[in-house]
Amino acid sequence: MKSILLTVADRISSGLNAIAQAMVLILIASMLYEVVARYVFGAPTLWAFDVAYMSTGVLFVLGAAQVLREDAHVRIDFLSALLPARVRGAIDGLAFLAVLCPIFTWLAVIAGQRAWRAFQTGEVEHVSPWAPLMWPFYSALAIGLAALALQILAEGLRALAAPRNDDSFKIET
Repeated sequence: MKSILLTVADRISSGLNAIAQAMVLILIASMLYEVVARYVFGAPTLWAFDVAYMSTGVLFVLGAAQVLREDAHVRIDFLSALLPARVRGAIDGLAFLAVLCPIFTWLAVIAGQRAWRAFQTGEVEHVSPWAPLMWPFYSALAIGLAALALQILAEGLRALAAPRNDDSFKIET
């Protein structure tokens, strides 16, 4: 059962990371279009700023679970590096499962509620002259946060269950 959970979490993280990578291309294309429209044709867009901040926010959140899976988040470990692998695994596992997983699960639920409320009310971005609907943005944030919470759960289980030689319990796909 645990191995199925770990595999599902890893695959979701990888899939959302692929979407985040595609969002980088959307961000680049929209910025290039805005520059050409503004400086070549003298016709700036109404939507480029909104697409930029929304896609940037979404791509960071969608990619966060994969970054955690690859253990690429910045970590200050000058003290924990001195500890035995067994103690580090226990600290990581407990921190992931007792602290981070509940926090990110709660954030995902709040973001999901915000997305649902925005969908029901037809909420738009009022600062922007384009006034895009906000529920797709909030929904993507909720999905990314939920995937991060799931990956935190998986990494916490890995940290607690890992044989005590480093990196031996990582699942490669």
